[in-house]
Amino acid sequence: MADSQSNARLRADAGAPTTGVIHVRTRLTADFTVLSNALVQRRGSAVTIGVAAYISSLPDGSPVSIAALCAHFSEGEILISRALRELEAAGYLERRRERTPKGQVRTRTFFHDVPAGRDPDDRPRSRKTVRVPDAQDDAPSPVPTPAPAPPPAPADADPQAVAVLSSLRRIDPRLILSASEAARLAPAVAAWLAAGVRPREITEVLTARLPERFRARPAGVLAFRLRETPLPAPPLPSQAAPPERPAVPPFQTCDGCERAFRAPHPGRCRDCRGPGRNLSTAA
Repeated sequence: MADSQSNARLRADAGAPTTGVIHVRTRLTADFTVLSNALVQRRGSAVTIGVAAYISSLPDGSPVSIAALCAHFSEGEILISRALRELEAAGYLERRRERTPKGQVRTRTFFHDVPAGRDPDDRPRSRKTVRVPDAQDDAPSPVPTPAPAPPPAPADADPQAVAVLSSLRRIDPRLILSASEAARLAPAVAAWLAAGVRPREITEVLTARLPERFRARPAGVLAFRLRETPLPAPPLPSQAAPPERPAVPPFQTCDGCERAFRAPHPGRCRDCRGPGRNLSTAA
């Protein structure tokens, strides 16, 4: 007697989830990086997590400047610098100035697997050191810089500069700025206006060849263009019209000698008007 066959589907494993991701685990023994769930599951920007994971995978001494990270990632310097600031604020990234035995000051960058505490003396034992290429060993001692002044209130911003910024959304509807953003960008636009750049030229610089998709706030894109675009050359002074040449008097026939001479009105030539000349007998 032949064995009976069934077309029923095999029952799924009892422990396998029916929705969501199913991991296919592979035990790695080389070329891998251990990351904490607190870091990779951190809420917020995916760029920040990607930058953190990339830095964690680098060997000690690797450069992690904005230029080096921009050369690796497709994101621009605005998003990369924002990611580094977020990691530094969260305690994963730390920049520390240290003095060498020779008295020189250098900057060292540490990347922590676990965020460092806010107390400067609280340093976790596990940390990765990466090199900052622009740090100079013979740099002078850092001089504390004053805190940046807060952005001016909208009422204090240059009205013409704010008007230029507000008109940008007519060219590109994405360029909508809040009042605080317009006030923060107004000083840069006012500097362009003071340099003799016309509002129409400023609008062309800020709206030309914009990307199809913004990866940052429109205010950040405009701030980058205002900061990085050199001021256009001032227009050449208009050449003054050459002075008008005096009108040449027409030719006249001398009433005394019938010689041709130039004069505005008929009469006698200079010789016939000379002293001692007998005008009545001159022929």
